Amino acid sequence: QVQLVESGGGLVQVGGSLRLSCATSGRPLSAYTIGWFRQVPGRERLFVAATSWDDGTVYADSVKGRFTISRDNAKNTVYLQMNSVKPEDTAVYYCAATGSIYTTRMTDYSYWGQGTQVTVSS
Repeated sequence: QVQLVESGGGLVQVGGSLRLSCATSGRPLSAYTIGWFRQVPGRERLFVAATSWDDGTVYADSVKGRFTISRDNAKNTVYLQMNSVKPEDTAVYYCAATGSIYTTRMTDYSYWGQGTQVTVSS
């Protein structure tokens, strides 16, 4: 099993930057694909980005070129660097872990953090 804790959320202005962190514990981070998802109240949870154990990455079209996911296996932490943020990036951001590679499907992820709120103000 793996436990995940998100941090780094907050209030940011349009066009600004924010870095989210996902700290893991339990089994080594290198054993998992870690994904970021986001959810607005009343809406479905959507895929944002993922990084697999081979350091490969995949992104949702809505964040390509603006967000960067990275992992530090020594620190058991995954980061989501958010640049050029837009109002539509406002959501609760969750990190999650799966043994599958490169999956963007929420149902493939078995372990979830509690989420961190990101609010983009205009």
